[in-house]
Amino acid sequence: MAGAHVLGLPRIGAHRELKFALEKFWRKEIDETALTHTGRALRHANWQAQREAGAAAGLDGLDRVTVGDFAWYDHVLSTLAHVGGLPARFGFDAQDLDLDAYFAMARGNAAQPALEMTKWFDTNYHYLVPEYSPATTFGEGVNWLFDEVSEAQALGHPVKAVLVGPLTLLYLGKEKDGLADRLTLLPALLAQYERLLGRLRAQGVAWVQIDEPLFALDLPAAWLAAAAPAYRRLAPLAPRILLTTYFGDVSEHAALLKALPVAGLHLDLARAPQQLATFVDGYPADKVLSCGVVDGRNVWRHDLAGSLALLAPAHAALGDRLWVGSSCSLLHAPVDASLETQLDDELRAWLAFGRQKLDEIAVLRQALTHGVASVQAAFDDTARALAARRSSPRIHNPVVRRKLAGLSEADARRRSDYATRIAAQQAWLKLPLLPTTTIGSFPQTAEIRAARAGFKRKQLTHLDYLEAMRAQIRLAIEKQESYGLDVLVHGEAERNDMVEYFGELLWGYAITENGWVQSYGSRCVKPPVIYGDVYLPEPMTVTWSAYAQSLTSKPVKGMLTGPATMLQWAFVRDDQPRERTALQIALALRDEVLALEKAGVRVIQIDEPALREGLPLRRRDWAEYLDWAVRAFKVASCAVADDTQIHTHMCYSEFHDILPSIAALDADVISIETTRSDMELLDAFEAFDYPNEIGPGVYDIHSPRVPAQAEMERLIEAALARIPAQRLWVNPDCGLKTRDWAQVDPALTAMTAAARAVRARLAAHGQPAAA
Repeated sequence: MAGAHVLGLPRIGAHRELKFALEKFWRKEIDETALTHTGRALRHANWQAQREAGAAAGLDGLDRVTVGDFAWYDHVLSTLAHVGGLPARFGFDAQDLDLDAYFAMARGNAAQPALEMTKWFDTNYHYLVPEYSPATTFGEGVNWLFDEVSEAQALGHPVKAVLVGPLTLLYLGKEKDGLADRLTLLPALLAQYERLLGRLRAQGVAWVQIDEPLFALDLPAAWLAAAAPAYRRLAPLAPRILLTTYFGDVSEHAALLKALPVAGLHLDLARAPQQLATFVDGYPADKVLSCGVVDGRNVWRHDLAGSLALLAPAHAALGDRLWVGSSCSLLHAPVDASLETQLDDELRAWLAFGRQKLDEIAVLRQALTHGVASVQAAFDDTARALAARRSSPRIHNPVVRRKLAGLSEADARRRSDYATRIAAQQAWLKLPLLPTTTIGSFPQTAEIRAARAGFKRKQLTHLDYLEAMRAQIRLAIEKQESYGLDVLVHGEAERNDMVEYFGELLWGYAITENGWVQSYGSRCVKPPVIYGDVYLPEPMTVTWSAYAQSLTSKPVKGMLTGPATMLQWAFVRDDQPRERTALQIALALRDEVLALEKAGVRVIQIDEPALREGLPLRRRDWAEYLDWAVRAFKVASCAVADDTQIHTHMCYSEFHDILPSIAALDADVISIETTRSDMELLDAFEAFDYPNEIGPGVYDIHSPRVPAQAEMERLIEAALARIPAQRLWVNPDCGLKTRDWAQVDPALTAMTAAARAVRARLAAHGQPAAA
């Protein structure tokens, strides 16, 4: 019988139980015992769901439950805790690590800033970046994984443990304090993996899933060469190893991977179905091949018949050694589509979230093993849903198609060059040297959330809601003027999320009730679903931004989310190229930008934090993506007059390798997150001689820690060592919606004071007061 398993499940809970428990724990409203009770309940529910997969069709469920996919904040940090590889600067002993110390590394404390965060491959999940230095040591760590294995076994579940692989754990870290090559740490790290794997085997674990998604990247030769010796060392002591690759095509490494001393390999066939034939050809007779056909990163019903046709030849060759699974962990998918009671029946029938994907895996395994007739009803139901989606008139909008066909190259160019534009902008902006601003959002207080929820439940009238939001805008403007900021924002009180808000107002998008996925820690997002052609029926932000501008003589930025981010942070239709969808979004944003400009909002920020994360993992595919992503941004931004200033914002990213494309966006001002990297990212902008204005973050908003003025002055001075003062802005790393006013007030007061202090020092050395 073919095998069936999943690489991991969402850990937040169907109703974000983990999020709320974590935040109560951090506020000291519950103790560690209560928090661990929530974690245990979530794990048990996930294990039971795996065992019950396919029950509606009378099927047996998945073969093993996956244990170790749960993490209190991040699975990479948890793996470091298991192997004792914690950053020395925190001074924690991994063997005695409690949850307070674990969270201190994730969120920072009074003594140390948090670990840097960046995106997990090309997903919207953030992992905490390991720090490796000459002082790094590995040793015994926490027992959390072993305790969870015992939990599952006590419930009678057959267990497959999961760990981030040693190569991936090292590769995704950063070298600090003069360490020349983190690969030199591999022998010491492998000793701890030997200990972990040996103990899992002693616990009676038959299979261990070791995740090595780094094979989907462009790997240096030294890292490829390290794979075989590493697994030769681990295999003798371990349970049977299923080495898992995902997020891309690894067929160029087929010979290496097939020769590794492991019991099985996993392939992501949702991203790269073409690689299956390469692996089946000459596949070792003693190994399992796990086929990840069910897409772990999107929400559409799976084409069961298509996957059966793909897998049938492999099953004929491998028999029971073929396993069916998800392409990657379902961490990136919402939990349960059955909870979506507000979506219409037609659209809901097109969707499959985590729980439904478990059923799809079970049905596919049954069809492979016993034939389609044994699950004919499930196949027929899926076929009807897929056919209805293809033929539905709600997917296609002829107006959008005509506008897209009419686009020309002139639509993706500003009227004048940067030097001409910036002179026209400064003539009316009259900003000082080192102008200060924020990225857009201010704290989403309980009062704001209550007003929004009350309006949604029809407990507030439209006029009452409008006045509640206007009161919050007035508060935000008053506070910003008291801080002394130069360019203000309206605060985004009316926005639940920087993508979902726009998705609610654009045609072609659907908004779920419970489609939450984890972004990092307790931060969850609810990506909208793009099911059809995207169209702007009426302006989305003009009322709020124009009202804010009426309250102050200082410029107020209009705030929009860019096309690449609107695409990347949504569940995107899979029936047309992503490029086409991005240009449809760009056309809608272009209309919004022009409406803002007409209303007198002449500083407009179009955020593209996901531009780099959308890069294909292989460099050979970058040019095509960057061409259309840059074009989409320019289509959205380039119709304005020269004296309208276009800003953009980007989150944590390594920019050095795409700086020509960032420059090609031709935004007048770019703001980036640089605090946790201590301005390291600016090295690339300096080396490239980035031509336009730039605002590197000086306040880490992902931590509750409030930085001192002197700390921010040091960061501004570090930025000035790389960027001329005339082109430098001062701002936080990102939006402030996740912070509270008790943190924001002193932080922004200190930030503006820091900018004034550095301006004064520059003036003392002969710098002009104005930019």
